[in-house]
Amino acid sequence: MTVNVELFTNPNCPHCGQIRTALKQLVDSLQGVDLREINIIEEIDYAVELGVLSSPSIAINGRLTFTGAPTLSTIKHALNKALITE
Repeated sequence: MTVNVELFTNPNCPHCGQIRTALKQLVDSLQGVDLREINIIEEIDYAVELGVLSSPSIAINGRLTFTGAPTLSTIKHALNKALITE
């Protein structure tokens, strides 16, 4: 199974670039994890459906998991947990 990670960003977000780079490196180091970046302005309906109210936000397997910029170790722990349960 594949774990799907969605990073919700917007062009004016000062923290999105940093979390994008770190998350991409983390996902690239793991097997079975796909990353999709979503511009919340362009896909506002989907973002609202998941409960995204700010950026950056991260959803794992269609569930809003983090709002803001969590530490990389926190994200890695959540991804490893998702990989085990899949």
